Amino acid sequence: MKWSLSLGRVSGIQVYIHWTFLILVGWIVLQNASRGQSVDQILLAVAFLLAIFLCVFLHELGHALAARQYNIKTRDITMLPIGGLARLETIPEEPKQELIVALAGPAVNLVIAAVLGLLVSADPSSVENFDMMTLNGQSFLYTLMVANLVLALFNLIPAFPMDGGRVLRALLSFRLPRPQATRIAAGIGQVLAIGFIFIGLFYNPFLLLIGFFIFLGAQAESNFAQTRSLLQGYRVEDVVMTRYQTLHPDDEIGRAVDLLLDGQATAFLVESEEVVQGSLSRKEMIKALATYGKSARIGDVMRTEVRQLRAEEPLEKVYQYFQEQRDALLPVVKQGRLIGVLDKENIHEFIMVQNAVGNDNRTSVDRKLQTQ
Repeated sequence: MKWSLSLGRVSGIQVYIHWTFLILVGWIVLQNASRGQSVDQILLAVAFLLAIFLCVFLHELGHALAARQYNIKTRDITMLPIGGLARLETIPEEPKQELIVALAGPAVNLVIAAVLGLLVSADPSSVENFDMMTLNGQSFLYTLMVANLVLALFNLIPAFPMDGGRVLRALLSFRLPRPQATRIAAGIGQVLAIGFIFIGLFYNPFLLLIGFFIFLGAQAESNFAQTRSLLQGYRVEDVVMTRYQTLHPDDEIGRAVDLLLDGQATAFLVESEEVVQGSLSRKEMIKALATYGKSARIGDVMRTEVRQLRAEEPLEKVYQYFQEQRDALLPVVKQGRLIGVLDKENIHEFIMVQNAVGNDNRTSVDRKLQTQ
């Protein structure tokens, strides 16, 4: 994620913190200072904030480590002012696996709350005798314990994008097809979201934000699941584009500009002796044109790291890759030979066709694809 500071790696997972987190820290300091709090009290408030975010990080790490048990890698964990985000390479498809991964995060918070509860109950005098261990008249540890319970319960609300939404889908998926389970879970989440919005109008504006967050998250999850279901059973070679323009590393940017203006293509492969050397997107082309002019050599400005798609790769996996990466155009190979190219726009067009023909006519579309 842009504008994030690396904090290192934990269990092999890169950890980032977004710069906007500093705004939250500054707001906490200003809020407490405006109330006439002492320096010690302000530092304690900041320490409490950092402790909360440590618990949120451990929550996300719980998801990541649970997913690792099923050979699902985590790209990174980013800490934001609104919480944490663990970017798994994929969401488990098996209901049991998704259930365990979804429950792992709240389970971490419950374990933390239990440990803190034991510490407070075992020696409450140690909290009372240490001034820095009190927060707004309550025990620092006790408040942190309650915060972890709230985090666990909030994340278990049965609505996307919270963990509870994934738990509900996993439970439904034991009996129902995954797309149907997703639609039901998303629908329940949106009903709850409307409830939050309604209550927020009269009692707490913060509930309005939560309601909108849940509603939009549930809709996005439902749309994504529907899209993946349309792509299931298809491979890259079913939608590969066999007619495309290529560039040579020694060509000038001016030639790429001419091709851009002369057709619909917005990205080009760069080949030399039938070997892919790189790619050039419209964004990269315009940047190079502004910096070096039309006479610049394409080989000097092209993107050299280009992933090759295998013709037999599942289309739904490739679609997810395009959603997460900035690749504009990728080569498609079969048995080591280049057979065409694929971009996200072509997959979107395929999805529109699938939506238009519907499931009843899917077989006829499949037959047409097989004859291409």
